[in-house]
Amino acid sequence: MNLGASSNDSFVTKFVLLGLTETPALQPILFVIFLLAYVATLGGNFSIVAAIIIEPKLHTPMYFFLGNLSVLDVGCISVTVPVMLIHFMTSDRSIPYSSCLTQLFFFHLLAGADCFLLTVMAYDRYLAICKPLTYSTHMRWGIQKALVGMSCVFSFSNALTQTVALSTLHFCGPNVINHFYCDLPQLFQLSCSSTQLNEQLLFVAAAFMGVAPLVLITVSYAHVAAAVLRIRSAEGRKKAFSTCSSHLTIVGIFYGTGVFSYMRLGSVEASEKDKGIGVLNTVVSPMLNPLIYSLRNPDVQAALRRVLLRR
Repeated sequence: MNLGASSNDSFVTKFVLLGLTETPALQPILFVIFLLAYVATLGGNFSIVAAIIIEPKLHTPMYFFLGNLSVLDVGCISVTVPVMLIHFMTSDRSIPYSSCLTQLFFFHLLAGADCFLLTVMAYDRYLAICKPLTYSTHMRWGIQKALVGMSCVFSFSNALTQTVALSTLHFCGPNVINHFYCDLPQLFQLSCSSTQLNEQLLFVAAAFMGVAPLVLITVSYAHVAAAVLRIRSAEGRKKAFSTCSSHLTIVGIFYGTGVFSYMRLGSVEASEKDKGIGVLNTVVSPMLNPLIYSLRNPDVQAALRRVLLRR
């Protein structure tokens, strides 16, 4: 336990991240696996961004939002995986208190922006399919930038609130986090002071940044589904649904893992499951997003080929 003294009290100056495993033989294997996953995520998402910039056909609102989502995915995995890779290769798994709070802040900043951006993308599909005649007016360049900017501002406000609230808690006892990154549920379990206010803030954030966006996404796609079903030709229905299927897949992965992560506060036995969910949320999802968006999209595939050939 890493404790520092102040007057007659003691306080935690470092936390210890147990990581995914404590078995030494598995750590080099996991290091290689997650290093490859990290490199693949960076390459895939930056390739998507490059393809969107290079290919004129992709200069549309949908792909502008997708490019921003790719940047957020790179940020999200970069907040957690490099620290985990370092811990795989060293015996010291400690993380300073200030670094833990910094990691927490940026994780919630990027994940929160993801929530709002996925909602914006659903709204974009609603306008494109249900109101095609006024789409260019409702999704002009200034509005696109404003929607992305508002997503970042709302997310920043939440991340700052959660981090400042956590910094008021006292950590004077156990400092071992049974996870591979610093997050609120695990830190609440280590606090010596009451976490009631913090849990209430997290509940409000979950409603504002989780439930409300999910409701808006659901409503948007209910209108989209109704509009698509009115299309007479089977080919037209298939084309309309194909523009939404990738987004719906990512929404399902993102919100599915998020619900399991934050709806079980105070559950100690859930820690091992939380590690697996954390891997899905912070590693697998960002790595799969470029593949999901390019798999059935010929325009993205053609643009990616141009990017690769230029290299």
